[in-house]
This record gives sequence, C-alpha cells and structure tokens, in this order.
Amino acid sequence: MKNYLSINDIDVLSNWVKEAISLKKDPKKFKKLGSDKTIGLLFFNNSLRTRLSTQKAAMNLGMDVIVMNFGSEGWALEYADGTIMDQGTSEHIKEAAQVISQYCDIIAIRAFAGLVDKKLDEAEEVLNGFKKYANVPIVNMESSVGHPLQALTDAITMEEHNFKNNPKVVLSWAPHPRSLPHAVANSFVQMMQKQHAEFVITHPKGYELDPNITKDCTIEHDQEKALENADFVYVKNWSSYNDYGQIKSQDPNWQMTLKKLGKAKFMHCLPVRRNVVVADEILDSDQSLVIEQANNRTYAAQLVLKKILENLKD
Repeated sequence: MKNYLSINDIDVLSNWVKEAISLKKDPKKFKKLGSDKTIGLLFFNNSLRTRLSTQKAAMNLGMDVIVMNFGSEGWALEYADGTIMDQGTSEHIKEAAQVISQYCDIIAIRAFAGLVDKKLDEAEEVLNGFKKYANVPIVNMESSVGHPLQALTDAITMEEHNFKNNPKVVLSWAPHPRSLPHAVANSFVQMMQKQHAEFVITHPKGYELDPNITKDCTIEHDQEKALENADFVYVKNWSSYNDYGQIKSQDPNWQMTLKKLGKAKFMHCLPVRRNVVVADEILDSDQSLVIEQANNRTYAAQLVLKKILENLKD
C-alpha cells in the first residue's frame, strides 16, 4: 500500500482489523521498522486524538515525528494552476509538497471541509494536491469528505465488543449548534458497507448524506424505529448535503438518551457536546465505548503506517 486516503484503500477489512488487534497486544514489536524514517504531520485544522494517536503510532514504530500547524505556522498555500499569486497566498502546493517530501518519508494531512463550496470540498484540493506533487506516501488524517483512520478505529472497536454474526448497527444524526462536515459519517458508512451487519442510517429529512456514498443503505427517518434492537449506535452530527453546509434542524429530540439507546453500545468519534448530542447518563455509563475508540486510534494509525513502511522496504 502506497497511500491511505480512503477506507476503500483497505482490501479485506476483516484482515486489517485482526492485524490491528494483534498489534495492540504488542505495540513495540515492529519498532525497528520505522528506524531512521520520519513522518510529517501537517495540520490545517485543530486536532486532539488524531494528532496524539498518530504521533504515538509513529513512535511505536520507531519513527521520528515532525508536526506543523499550517493555520498558524505555515505560509498560506495556493492550489490552482496558472494562478497569478498577487493576493493572499504566499506559496504554491507544487513547491511546498516537494520541499516537505525532502524532509519526510511519509506525510499525513488533516484538512477539513469549508462547507461553503461543495464542488471545491469534494475536489479535496489539499489532500489531492499533496498526492499529486509529493514524492512520498500520503495519509489522510481527515479530509473534506472522509476520515478513514476513524473508520478503521470504529471497525476495530466493534470487533472487540461484537458477539453476534450479524449485529445491528445504527448511525444516528444528532443536533449540534455548529455546522459540521460529513467526513466521519461518510467513512463510517463506507466502512459498514464492508461489514456483515444490519446497518441503518437515521436522520431528519433534509439531512441526507451524499447518495453516491449511502447507495443501497437503509435510511429510516423515525429515530426510535431505527434504534429498535440495535447492538451498536454511532451518533454524529453533520450539516445538510443538498443545502450544502446549512443547519436545517437543531431538534433536541434527536439527542441520544439512555432510554432510546436501550442495551446497545454507544459510539462517537469525540469531541462530543454533552447534553446536546448525547446525555451524560450514556457517556458516564458502561455502555459508552468512546474512550476505547480513542485508544484504538493509535492502533488504526499504527497499522496504516506499518503497511506503508513495509511497502517502502520492498
């Protein structure tokens, strides 16, 4: 594997999950693999779990880590070809990607959707710009339309807590005061399409995700009906896709409560707004897997880096 840009870069998800769980039992087993290798973590947006877990994953593999926050430390980048750069941008992606490639053996990038221009966001200009001009492998630490490290994490976490051949998994929209991107939800849907499970998406009308991603998925607008007999409930907010980036509803009745959750395990990528997205009674209960998910972020990232490093040695 050269790059990890999408959950669809995984060939057989079940094999990856098994390998990650094995890696988790002995995280330092492959520490020599990354010896004398450097990873550059480029953050165009804020991060807590992604930053720390990816850094720890690289260190577990013996890599050196360089971190740069482009929002406050780097020059503003230009991505378009043929642009007369007489306005706000100071450096072109063509030079920046090649320069960083000289310093790093792997480049990992985090760059959110702007939620203003759908076409621009779906073009993934930051991620694809580095993919085009860099000379080293690229890892997606969340982009405009996907968060494949989180989706792999979620698959690992569910496997560790699944005791059924065909569990019921529900992805439920939740209210939020801010307009949020679709990346986590998109990658979770794509991951679930690789699973043997009964999968249901529930959200208010007007919050449909990209139909090219949710094709063939069961969508239920009645949240309580969708939640019946669920084994895992993944809760996430996202803004409107059709009325791009808009908040169509903040209905507090969509908040996840223990009564609605039933006996299911609760999942969320974090950070989460307590008593807006989900009630305290869930987050503070044994049914919440959010801390375990955060821990598994390390092993998802470590598996991805391990596979890339092994490819570099071939």
